[in-house]
Parts: sequence; structure tokens; C-alpha cells
Amino acid sequence: MGGARDVGWVAAGLVLAAGACYCFYKLTRGRRRGGRRLRLRPSRSAEDLTSGSYDDTLNAEQVQKLLYLLESTEDPVIIERALVTLGNSAAFSANQIVIRELGGIPIVGSKINNPNQSIKEKALNALNNLSVNVENQIKIKVYISQVCEDVISGPLNSAVQLAGLRLLTNMTVTNDHQDMLSSYITDLFHVLVTGNGSTKVQVLKLLLNLSENPAMTDRLLDAQVDPSFLSLLDGHVPKEILLRVLTLLQNITNCLNEERSLATQPTFPAGSLFSLLNGKECAQKMKALVHHHDADVKEKVTMIPKF
Repeated sequence: MGGARDVGWVAAGLVLAAGACYCFYKLTRGRRRGGRRLRLRPSRSAEDLTSGSYDDTLNAEQVQKLLYLLESTEDPVIIERALVTLGNSAAFSANQIVIRELGGIPIVGSKINNPNQSIKEKALNALNNLSVNVENQIKIKVYISQVCEDVISGPLNSAVQLAGLRLLTNMTVTNDHQDMLSSYITDLFHVLVTGNGSTKVQVLKLLLNLSENPAMTDRLLDAQVDPSFLSLLDGHVPKEILLRVLTLLQNITNCLNEERSLATQPTFPAGSLFSLLNGKECAQKMKALVHHHDADVKEKVTMIPKF
């Protein structure tokens, strides 16, 4: 196993060496947007960059090496390490730009198809950091549907599911791409009610982003939601979950009340979130929360307008 891996490194080094002069020539002549030259730091080998100890900004030559490595190797260990290095470097805004300009987003994005769950998770984490940049989101949005499918059909509470939810949360901070999640809202509520505490928190962060957009209000209220959703309004629910659920309801009702003054209220089917929130059980739970032991919870309940 170790010998095969060493051979892989030697092969990767030979290929990289063969293309180093051309890549270096291209990169030193290339210009960043606005006419600024890409500044190169002293070269480090691809092996050094994927050693797990590199957490600084990368120069263009180093990014190019990592991207070439991702495209040229089939060694899962090398792929995973390269993704971790790129993901860590993408925490720096300068690297977010360099990776995009060198065509790195499709290369990283292709790895979410990998059957290796650890590689898939690392690719999602890297895309998550890259998605902080608005221009990067334009390229990353092509993966939204696939990420939604993986979140919904993948193992519940898994690292891959959480990584996918974090990426979707970042991609919905603005309203630009939220409509791409419309057909998955019912499934997201299912993940919410069946997942563990960490999964619940992450799904709620995503739903909260959607709930702040009036254009998504009807789609949220139209979603088919299991009655067990109301158990999230029980007094013993952890505060970090309960407050998010209450904020979700507050956002939805605020947006709905704004729409009522502009148009006729739409109708929602039985079993929808709207019908659930208008039921007797929900009213009873909300009334009980007025007497909750936590002051923040009590205050939040009083801020939710009536449907």
C-alpha cells in the first residue's frame, strides 16, 4: 500500500515537472482582473501542499499544481488531501479568486460525484468556502440540484449530508439562487424532523434563509410537512433549535401578512405547512411557550403575528 502510494507521488511529480515550465510561463505572464499581475511565491511541491500542514494562502502556481493533481490522479488519498488543501486555502478571499480564474471550480465540483464519501465531503467543504465569493456562486449554482439530491437521499446525519446543507445555506444567503430549491422544500422538512440535533440546526439555517424572501413564502407554506414538525415547539426542545423554529414562523408570517395587503390570500392543500400552523395543536403549543422558562423564547413567541 505504501509503495504504491510512493509510486503515485513519483508519477505525479514527473508529470508536474514536465509541465512546470509551460505552467510557470503562462502564470507569470497572466494578469488578474484589473491588470494586476499574479504574484508568485517560491514553489512548493504538490506533495508538500497536500501534507496536511499547509493552511496559508496559495499562489497561482501552487493552485495550478493542486488542480492538475486532482485531474491526473486516481489515488483517493491524494485526491482527498488536495481537496483539503484547496478547501482550506479557499477560506482566504484571494484564493477564492485565483481558484476560479484558473478554472478550479468545475474541477473541484466534479469530485462531488465520487463514490468515496470522504472525497465527496471534502469537495463539498471546498465548494462551501469558495461559495462565499458572489462571482464563484454563479459557477457553483450548477451543482445545487445534485447537492439537494445528495442531502435528501444520502445517509441521514452523515458528514456528507451536513457538508451539503452548509453549502446550500451559503448559496441561499442572498435571493439569487433560492428558487432552485423550490422542489426540495418538502424533503428538507422531512430531513428536519428526522435528523439529529446537528442536522436540525443546519436545515433550519437553510430554511431561515428561504423564509426571509417573500417570494419563497408560498412555496414554504405549500410544502407537505409531517405533523411531527410541531414537536419542535415543545418546551423541552434545545434552545438553539426552538428559537430557530420560532424565527422561521415569524419570518413566514411576516411575509404572508405583507402579501395579504397586496393580493388575495392563496389556498394551501391539506397536510401543508400552512394547514399545520393553523391547526389547534400548533395554537396550544404556542400558547404554552408564552410561559417558557427562557426569556428569549418568551419574547420570540410574542413577536410572531397571527396567521
